[in-house]
Amino acid sequence: MNNWTSFADTALGPWTAGQLIVAFAFLVGGFILRVIFNAIVANRLEVAAKKTKTKADDMAAAAIFSPLGLIIPVVGIFFAVRTLLSIQAQWVEYSDITFRIVTILVLTWTGFKILDAIGVFFAELSSKTTSKLDDQLIPLVRKAAKTFLFILAFILTAQNLGYSVSGLIAGLGIGGLALAMAAKDTLANLFGSLMILIDRPFHVGDWITFPGGDGVVEEIGLRSTRVRTFAKTVVSIPNAALANATVENHSLMPKRRIKFTLGVTYESTVEQVETLVTRIENYLKENSDIDQEFMLVKFTTFNDSSLDLFIYCFTVTTDWTQHLAVRQNVNLKVMQMVEELGMGIAYPTQTVHLVGDGISEEG
Repeated sequence: MNNWTSFADTALGPWTAGQLIVAFAFLVGGFILRVIFNAIVANRLEVAAKKTKTKADDMAAAAIFSPLGLIIPVVGIFFAVRTLLSIQAQWVEYSDITFRIVTILVLTWTGFKILDAIGVFFAELSSKTTSKLDDQLIPLVRKAAKTFLFILAFILTAQNLGYSVSGLIAGLGIGGLALAMAAKDTLANLFGSLMILIDRPFHVGDWITFPGGDGVVEEIGLRSTRVRTFAKTVVSIPNAALANATVENHSLMPKRRIKFTLGVTYESTVEQVETLVTRIENYLKENSDIDQEFMLVKFTTFNDSSLDLFIYCFTVTTDWTQHLAVRQNVNLKVMQMVEELGMGIAYPTQTVHLVGDGISEEG
């Protein structure tokens, strides 16, 4: 022990032999711990991540292990340098500042890689959806998060270098407020697109009715949604207005409705009306194009110039063209039934009775 103590106190330049041995031990220990970490932890988790189909966990593992594999020897180097610089208090302070800055940079690098992994994970999820909005939104959010992380790292680095960041933060706050006021409409549309993405009231290709018109959705952007009207014009609607509007999505209909009133003349007898109602109802029940869940055929009203039958049913198809074809067939069949029963379809008429001469006139 005496020999070791005397050897450790031996002066080798500005340091003692003990200080050099401790610094070397820290340096070598950092690299040895890195090798052990890579062999035991990193390699096993990397193999486990490769067994999954997603690339996100591979990137997340690399984002964590690469900086940790770097920071372990850096810590060893830091303690080795700190041991060697302990002869000067000012040098120790500089080494502490350097270590903090390097730590901030490594953590920032780790944060960037983790954000990339998260972006890949959500991109894989968004690829399974029909909406293109999330595909455009994910890269934007990732870039915004990276920008925020970079600004935070810059502020922390400046603070560790001894600069006052209070004025910088205040300036950023005022600048951010001015930018937010100037871009309030853009931000409102951005949040509107987020609401459309979350609620999903419609998708690209859906036929919607909105305040001011209707048409087929062609594109859902970050600022506006483009709708192709049936007049073949394109309407761009701000997402903020669309998110707060009442939007009717016709493409979500499970079936399409047929609803109309058939008026027959007052010359029709009770038997004719009853027979017509029964025939129409039987026809609809036997028609494979008509949904059988619910239908109505009823004699409802004694109107001014007609006896009104209310016909209400749904087509199985939701395609507009096919729906119109089925509706046409129903109308023609109803007209045929009216003719076969010797009845007439009513139209507005007025009968004028002239009192005194026994003459009446119908027109």
